[in-house]
Amino acid sequence: MGIVSALGNGVSETLAALKAQKSGIAVMRYLQTIHNYYPVGEVSCSEDELRDILQIPQSQISTRTALLGMVALQEALERAQLQNRNHLRIAFISGTTVGGMEKSEQYYVDFLENDTKSAYIAAHDCGACTEMIADHFGGFSLVSTISTACSSAANAIIFGADLIKQGRVDIAIAGGSECLTKFHLNGFNTLMILDRQICRPFDRSRAGLNLGEGAAYVVLESAESTNRRGVKPLCRLSGYANTCDAYHQTASSPDGTGAYLAMQKALEDACLQTTCIDYINAHGTGTDNNDLSEGTAIMRVFGDKVPPVSSTKMYTGHTTSAAGGVESVISILALLNNCTPANLNFQNKIEELSFEPVHGDNTKRTLQHVLNNSFGFGGNNSSLIFSKV
Repeated sequence: MGIVSALGNGVSETLAALKAQKSGIAVMRYLQTIHNYYPVGEVSCSEDELRDILQIPQSQISTRTALLGMVALQEALERAQLQNRNHLRIAFISGTTVGGMEKSEQYYVDFLENDTKSAYIAAHDCGACTEMIADHFGGFSLVSTISTACSSAANAIIFGADLIKQGRVDIAIAGGSECLTKFHLNGFNTLMILDRQICRPFDRSRAGLNLGEGAAYVVLESAESTNRRGVKPLCRLSGYANTCDAYHQTASSPDGTGAYLAMQKALEDACLQTTCIDYINAHGTGTDNNDLSEGTAIMRVFGDKVPPVSSTKMYTGHTTSAAGGVESVISILALLNNCTPANLNFQNKIEELSFEPVHGDNTKRTLQHVLNNSFGFGGNNSSLIFSKV
């Protein structure tokens, strides 16, 4: 797996920040907007610094979304020992929504008045960013983009797993990449769900979310392929499901029907009972609607035996279309290290919910199965279950 986010560059920095309960959300540095009073989870590298890391010249057309994806994919390839992959059938599936929109925002006037930046028009759409990432490394037999808002990266992982099950590829590298844009910020601001302080998921005083950016990919591989390559898997993707309740364009249903069905179907796919889940990495955005709806759905699934739950969006910010990838890596780190990330900034229990999120120092526990939720606009809901091998 590979990751870059506000917590740092790479798996090791991410784990260290989670263990130290250190949030990456801070004052805005790189996004140029008049709404710079909103805290965000930015990757602590400028575009020039990202290009230096990847050794990409300034003359080469690229976008921040693509560069973030390249950094995360590079680590994933190295950790999976896939530098030499010409003889393998490998898919690259990346979830994103804004694509190269930050360049369109930056060069919009140039597009209208001159041709100096017109080459960036072709870099606007989300598929172009995926192609840029794939082309930088090469060696993929299938490349595709998933765009289902904040469930995009989770759905990329589901698609990748299905490709392996169908025998179309041996390996699927799946996740997502997303940079911050004014489109993001203005859109969520219009919905009035941004918090001017660091967000407080699952807290009674929650006031909205903090946006973030980043990229993360997991390397999925069939058992036959790992045996042939002589590599040891980190864990097993034991179950997954995607549902869509289509309740509202941007709001979750009050009873959490879509989320309930996604979790229930993922458990069925994994052939697991509810009592088998040791930790839930919740979607947990910090908005009034999501946290109550998701919490209600969790209670519907788990009854009076809700496992430890936390959100990690107060560490990274809500990385939107990349969230399913970022939080899958975090979920796997929790599984491998027997440590549930603390739900930072929690103080007051939501009265309608029967549970409190994990907080304080109560984070060490033995984990065997971890459930990871990613929910998107339009009621698109995905749940993944990671299990120890």
